[in-house]
Amino acid sequence: MRFYLVQHGEAKAETEDPERSLTERGIEEVKRISRKVKAIAIHPAKIYHSGKMRAKQTAETLANGLKPFNVPVESVQGLNPNDDIRPWASRIFKENEDLMIVGHLPFLEKLCSFLLAGDENGRLVLFRYGAIVCLEQKEDKRWAVTWVLTPEMTTSQ
Repeated sequence: MRFYLVQHGEAKAETEDPERSLTERGIEEVKRISRKVKAIAIHPAKIYHSGKMRAKQTAETLANGLKPFNVPVESVQGLNPNDDIRPWASRIFKENEDLMIVGHLPFLEKLCSFLLAGDENGRLVLFRYGAIVCLEQKEDKRWAVTWVLTPEMTTSQ
Protein backbone atom coordinates (compact mmCIF):
# COMPACT_ATOMS: atom_id res chain seq x y z
CA MET A 1 0.00 0.00 0.00
CA ARG A 2 1.12 3.54 -0.75
CA PHE A 3 0.02 6.52 1.26
CA TYR A 4 0.40 10.03 -0.18
CA LEU A 5 0.53 12.97 2.22
CA VAL A 6 0.06 16.38 0.62
CA GLN A 7 0.36 19.76 2.23
CA HIS A 8 -2.12 22.14 0.61
CA GLY A 9 -0.79 24.76 -1.80
CA GLU A 10 0.20 28.25 -0.72
CA ALA A 11 -2.87 30.08 0.62
CA LYS A 12 -3.88 33.70 1.00
CA ALA A 13 -3.64 35.34 4.40
CA GLU A 14 -6.84 35.28 6.45
CA THR A 15 -6.94 39.10 6.39
CA GLU A 16 -7.03 39.00 2.57
CA ASP A 17 -9.41 36.04 2.25
CA PRO A 18 -11.17 34.65 5.35
CA GLU A 19 -11.62 31.27 3.58
CA ARG A 20 -7.88 31.19 2.78
CA SER A 21 -8.14 30.03 -0.82
CA LEU A 22 -4.97 29.32 -2.78
CA THR A 23 -2.82 32.16 -4.07
CA GLU A 24 -2.02 32.38 -7.78
CA ARG A 25 1.38 30.89 -7.00
CA GLY A 26 -0.28 28.11 -4.97
CA ILE A 27 -2.63 27.27 -7.85
CA GLU A 28 0.22 27.23 -10.38
CA GLU A 29 2.44 25.03 -8.18
CA VAL A 30 -0.33 22.51 -7.49
CA LYS A 31 -1.15 22.36 -11.22
CA ARG A 32 2.52 21.57 -11.95
CA ILE A 33 2.50 18.87 -9.28
CA SER A 34 -0.72 17.41 -10.72
CA ARG A 35 0.83 17.17 -14.19
CA LYS A 36 3.83 15.32 -12.74
CA VAL A 37 1.56 13.02 -10.73
CA LYS A 38 -0.18 12.04 -13.96
CA ALA A 39 3.18 11.41 -15.65
CA ILE A 40 4.39 9.10 -12.86
CA ALA A 41 1.04 7.28 -12.89
CA ILE A 42 0.05 7.19 -9.26
CA HIS A 43 -3.46 5.89 -8.61
CA PRO A 44 -4.86 6.52 -5.13
CA ALA A 45 -8.25 4.90 -4.61
CA LYS A 46 -9.46 8.04 -2.80
CA ILE A 47 -8.33 11.56 -2.01
CA TYR A 48 -9.39 12.91 1.37
CA HIS A 49 -9.08 16.56 2.45
CA SER A 50 -9.86 18.56 5.56
CA GLY A 51 -12.68 20.60 4.08
CA LYS A 52 -10.78 23.87 4.40
CA MET A 53 -10.82 25.77 1.10
CA ARG A 54 -7.05 25.54 0.50
CA ALA A 55 -7.05 21.76 1.03
CA LYS A 56 -10.18 21.29 -1.08
CA GLN A 57 -8.72 23.27 -3.99
CA THR A 58 -5.46 21.30 -3.78
CA ALA A 59 -7.27 17.94 -3.65
CA GLU A 60 -9.52 18.79 -6.58
CA THR A 61 -6.59 19.99 -8.70
CA LEU A 62 -4.69 16.78 -7.99
CA ALA A 63 -7.76 14.68 -8.84
CA ASN A 64 -8.16 16.56 -12.13
CA GLY A 65 -4.53 15.76 -12.91
CA LEU A 66 -5.24 12.05 -12.46
CA LYS A 67 -7.94 11.91 -15.14
CA PRO A 68 -9.09 9.78 -16.91
CA PHE A 69 -9.02 7.90 -13.59
CA ASN A 70 -11.97 9.20 -11.62
CA VAL A 71 -10.55 9.38 -8.13
CA PRO A 72 -13.20 10.35 -5.58
CA VAL A 73 -12.40 13.46 -3.54
CA GLU A 74 -13.99 13.67 -0.12
CA SER A 75 -13.99 16.10 2.78
CA VAL A 76 -13.48 14.24 6.07
CA GLN A 77 -13.13 15.03 9.75
CA GLY A 78 -9.84 14.76 11.62
CA LEU A 79 -7.41 16.36 9.15
CA ASN A 80 -7.28 19.87 10.58
CA PRO A 81 -3.94 21.35 11.68
CA ASN A 82 -4.16 20.41 15.37
CA ASP A 83 -6.29 17.28 15.19
CA ASP A 84 -5.16 14.09 16.93
CA ILE A 85 -3.29 11.87 14.47
CA ARG A 86 -4.09 8.58 16.20
CA PRO A 87 -7.53 7.96 14.61
CA TRP A 88 -5.99 8.40 11.16
CA ALA A 89 -2.98 6.26 12.01
CA SER A 90 -5.34 3.45 13.07
CA ARG A 91 -7.42 3.88 9.95
CA ILE A 92 -4.40 3.79 7.65
CA PHE A 93 -3.09 0.57 9.18
CA LYS A 94 -6.41 -1.09 8.32
CA GLU A 95 -6.46 0.09 4.68
CA ASN A 96 -5.31 -2.00 1.75
CA GLU A 97 -5.81 0.58 -1.03
CA ASP A 98 -3.53 3.47 -1.92
CA LEU A 99 -4.80 6.69 -0.34
CA MET A 100 -4.00 10.38 -0.53
CA ILE A 101 -4.74 12.96 2.13
CA VAL A 102 -4.46 16.69 1.62
CA GLY A 103 -4.07 18.57 4.84
CA HIS A 104 -2.10 20.94 7.01
CA LEU A 105 0.82 21.29 9.34
CA PRO A 106 1.48 20.24 12.01
CA PHE A 107 -0.96 17.35 11.45
CA LEU A 108 0.78 15.90 8.37
CA GLU A 109 4.23 16.20 9.92
CA LYS A 110 3.08 14.43 13.08
CA LEU A 111 1.24 11.65 11.22
CA CYS A 112 4.21 11.02 8.94
CA SER A 113 6.64 10.85 11.86
CA PHE A 114 4.32 8.54 13.77
CA LEU A 115 3.99 6.13 10.85
CA LEU A 116 7.73 6.11 10.18
CA ALA A 117 9.09 5.99 13.73
CA GLY A 118 6.22 5.67 16.19
CA ASP A 119 6.90 9.19 17.50
CA GLU A 120 4.65 12.00 16.31
CA ASN A 121 7.16 14.58 17.51
CA GLY A 122 10.04 13.20 15.46
CA ARG A 123 9.79 15.75 12.61
CA LEU A 124 11.33 13.25 10.21
CA VAL A 125 10.03 14.91 7.05
CA LEU A 126 9.86 18.63 6.38
CA PHE A 127 6.78 19.43 4.33
CA ARG A 128 6.38 22.26 1.86
CA TYR A 129 3.28 23.85 0.29
CA GLY A 130 2.01 21.70 -2.56
CA ALA A 131 4.51 18.88 -2.00
CA ILE A 132 3.67 15.18 -1.90
CA VAL A 133 5.36 12.68 0.40
CA CYS A 134 4.86 9.06 -0.66
CA LEU A 135 5.05 6.41 2.05
CA GLU A 136 4.95 2.71 1.30
CA GLN A 137 3.97 -0.02 3.71
CA LYS A 138 6.49 -2.83 3.66
CA GLU A 139 5.76 -6.53 4.13
CA ASP A 140 6.39 -6.25 7.88
CA LYS A 141 3.65 -3.54 8.03
CA ARG A 142 6.22 -0.82 8.75
CA TRP A 143 6.36 2.33 6.66
CA ALA A 144 9.17 3.89 4.61
CA VAL A 145 9.50 7.03 2.50
CA THR A 146 9.47 6.05 -1.16
CA TRP A 147 9.75 9.55 -2.65
CA VAL A 148 9.05 13.23 -2.15
CA LEU A 149 7.88 15.59 -4.92
CA THR A 150 8.08 19.36 -4.43
CA PRO A 151 6.91 22.08 -6.82
CA GLU A 152 10.57 23.04 -7.44
CA MET A 153 11.15 19.56 -8.90
CA THR A 154 8.49 20.18 -11.56
CA THR A 155 9.89 23.30 -13.20
CA SER A 156 11.22 23.00 -16.73
CA GLN A 157 14.94 23.34 -17.29
